[in-house]
Amino acid sequence: MVSEQTQAQQFQVVRVYTKDVSFESPKAPNIFLETDIKPQVSLQLNNGANKLADNIFEVTLQLTVTAKNGEDNLYLVEITQGGVFRIEGFDDNARSMLLGAYCPSTLFPFARQTIADMVMNGGFPQLLLEPINFDALYQQHLREAAAKQQAQQAAQSEQGEGGVH
Repeated sequence: MVSEQTQAQQFQVVRVYTKDVSFESPKAPNIFLETDIKPQVSLQLNNGANKLADNIFEVTLQLTVTAKNGEDNLYLVEITQGGVFRIEGFDDNARSMLLGAYCPSTLFPFARQTIADMVMNGGFPQLLLEPINFDALYQQHLREAAAKQQAQQAAQSEQGEGGVH
């Protein structure tokens, strides 16, 4: 017999929005006169989640793209893509996976398109970021957190053994 407290699992994208966006090209327009431009592009990525109400969560995905030509900054793009999600009836582990992997992967195409448009509108060739495996990043985060916790426990047990005899 199923308990009355058992909830049906529900996942819903309530809203996707651009929370913050910035484009800088400090060397424009002079950079466009150069003929030997070989951009080196780097990407920094971060995501977070916070609870807004019962079963309602905001997830943010922050991307920073930097393109350099040697030591010169060609452009810098920063975006925080946000989403509001309804997540009901999932256990803590499943909810954590949704917030840490599935929701960011839902937001990424929106951020990717905004970055591509901003770079192109800034006078540079369109930048199409490669897909990101958020599931793998989430699993890596879990492994790192577990290793950190084990190291802390080991340090605490060593301190405990060094006590008064």
